[in-house]
Amino acid sequence: MKNIQKYLLITLLSGLSVTAQNKDTKRADKHFNRFEFVEAAEEYSKLVEDGKGDSYVYGQLAESYYNVFNTEEAERWYAKALESSDNPEMIFKYSQMLKANGKYEASNVQMARFAEMRPSDDRAIAYKKNPDYLPKILEKGKKFNIQNMSFNSKYSDFGGTLQDGKLYITSARNTSRRTYGWNEEPFLDIYEMSKNADGTYLAAALVEDKVNTKYHEGVVSFSPDGNTMYFSRESFFEKMYEKDSITKNRYSVLQLFKATKEGDKWSNVEGFAINSENYSVKNPSVSADGKTLYFASNMPGGYGLFDIYKASINDDGTLGEAENLGQKVNTQGQEMFPYISSNGTLYFSSNGHLGLGNLDVFHTKEIDGKMAPVRNIGVPINSNADDFAFRLDEESGEGFVSSNREGGVGSDDIYAIKKLQPLCDVLITGTVTDSKTGNPINAASVTMYDSKGNKVLSKVTDSDGTVEFIVECGEGSALEVSMDGYESKRVTVEGSEEEELAVAIALDPIEEIVAVDRVNLDPIYFDFDKSNITSQAAFELDKLVQVMQKYPEMVISVSSHTDSRGSASYNMALSDRRAKTTVSYVVSKGIDRSRITGSG
Repeated sequence: MKNIQKYLLITLLSGLSVTAQNKDTKRADKHFNRFEFVEAAEEYSKLVEDGKGDSYVYGQLAESYYNVFNTEEAERWYAKALESSDNPEMIFKYSQMLKANGKYEASNVQMARFAEMRPSDDRAIAYKKNPDYLPKILEKGKKFNIQNMSFNSKYSDFGGTLQDGKLYITSARNTSRRTYGWNEEPFLDIYEMSKNADGTYLAAALVEDKVNTKYHEGVVSFSPDGNTMYFSRESFFEKMYEKDSITKNRYSVLQLFKATKEGDKWSNVEGFAINSENYSVKNPSVSADGKTLYFASNMPGGYGLFDIYKASINDDGTLGEAENLGQKVNTQGQEMFPYISSNGTLYFSSNGHLGLGNLDVFHTKEIDGKMAPVRNIGVPINSNADDFAFRLDEESGEGFVSSNREGGVGSDDIYAIKKLQPLCDVLITGTVTDSKTGNPINAASVTMYDSKGNKVLSKVTDSDGTVEFIVECGEGSALEVSMDGYESKRVTVEGSEEEELAVAIALDPIEEIVAVDRVNLDPIYFDFDKSNITSQAAFELDKLVQVMQKYPEMVISVSSHTDSRGSASYNMALSDRRAKTTVSYVVSKGIDRSRITGSG
């Protein structure tokens, strides 16, 4: 092939570089100031090897790698430089490199450090508003920590509703009650315990007798202002029951009640018109706005043994008509213990949906009037036993779940939980093929980015050209695909609530971007008034590297331009810096410097 010179037109939009000079670093600084970052890194590295490294050298070495988007080496040297420096901007860039390398927790630590040093910086303000903005590792696995609570008794303890600094639970620990024949434990009562500043709890105390009776009481929920308590109670206390004419046995149901707060006591206990002697209504949960009550019932017209319902809470405190949540939620089995969280996520327990044990915890959400697919919340919340009465503060990620799993203190125990990862997942299956032949491409590199452009995870396709990722429901993402001999491609994946999503990606052979007198790349944009290579620029320039590797006699001349902001002389210098940075990036990928030149 003849020695062909091609021209690469690059659209650039900003640049800035830091320079310094002293006796030992003069040679390295010269390369750096010329935007020859590969050579600069080599020279700074020699200084380190000669024992002349210091915070400045380490910082310049990091900056050199940063500018050519060598994220691993940049991370390494920023860490070294920051051992003896607390430069806020360096801390910020270190955080960005950690994030680029998928080290999200470590990146958050550095961003928190930066935000503390620069509290009025827009980046710090944005971070403090949403400190968990970095993507989590979106793989199947453990999404919660779980711990048995020290206040559990040898009897049944379940529930766990926090209100005004107190935890309300349901327990059979009251040995002054007569026992219940089902499990030979005392009848259930509602208890409260105050939470200490260190997270521990005082001894459990019975809620006033106007709430508790000698029969069963169940889990509780509160109005947003905390002045109304909703709970279930066995109908024997209301003298409502059915009596078997032969055995003379009496059969009760569970009914819904509310009590209002007067000072520190609960009073004015009254039932709802929805109650009946023919079916149970139990497990109340009030929505965050206080306008809707969710509950479980085996009333006629349902889909199974117990179904989840909702009813509006009227201004006068009465309940509207019960509405079944439908077959996406309810099965022919039992759906019980609904809990509607502050973000509208509905959690409930079921033995009708596929699960690990008998009752498993599931979750769903109403979107545009329809229920999203029901998902199992997974281990360790669920076990091979009964797992129920799930509660979660969406803001803190803390809550409770009850279980009769092996290893507990009593017949049912309450466990504290802490959310570690998003709960609602979508399985994205990408299939990579050759656009000309349609054949699957094996060993293609596929990298996932979140909606903010943060790198999440990289994988390679299998022999069928497929690769799988798991993302959070409703969250948009992007897949970036590269393979030797093909033009890299980036596809946007819209957020979805479906459990599975298929994405087809057809790669064009690399020759498609080679014209007679140029290599056709998409425009390369730089940040305002900067010249370092961004991830988007690196993505496009890697295509050029592939072409130059395929055609070793090819020679490239890089030219650039800026927009109209700034003076002509300033823009000319800016364009020149960007062109030289572009050249440095290509050289850093193994292309001989004699094959590529650049100017503004």
